[in-house]
Amino acid sequence: MKRDVFKKSALDAIRDSLIPVIFTIAVIVMIVVGLRKTEISSRAEGLRLLEESVMRAAVQCYAVEGRYPDSIEYIEKHYGIFIDRESYIVHYQVFASNLLPDITVMELNLEGRR
Repeated sequence: MKRDVFKKSALDAIRDSLIPVIFTIAVIVMIVVGLRKTEISSRAEGLRLLEESVMRAAVQCYAVEGRYPDSIEYIEKHYGIFIDRESYIVHYQVFASNLLPDITVMELNLEGRR
């Protein structure tokens, strides 16, 4: 009689084994979602930092030389800005040497990135 008390039914055995599996899957999903959000945030921050760096270098050039740079290449060469051309496109349009240029940084849409 006492042996029957400790005997589990098949349904109890399945339930007891599914709970850890479901918990593990939930943890893995939360980790993947968290990593994806971190990647998106990191890419947005890189974009913002590049645009801010180019703007700062242009303003610094104006303060030192009395004019805004003619091209983005001039900023790269003389003000130490590195642009990862495989990841970003920098649109730099000058109107006049005494007017702040229009600076737009866009991320390249590469295959393999989402």
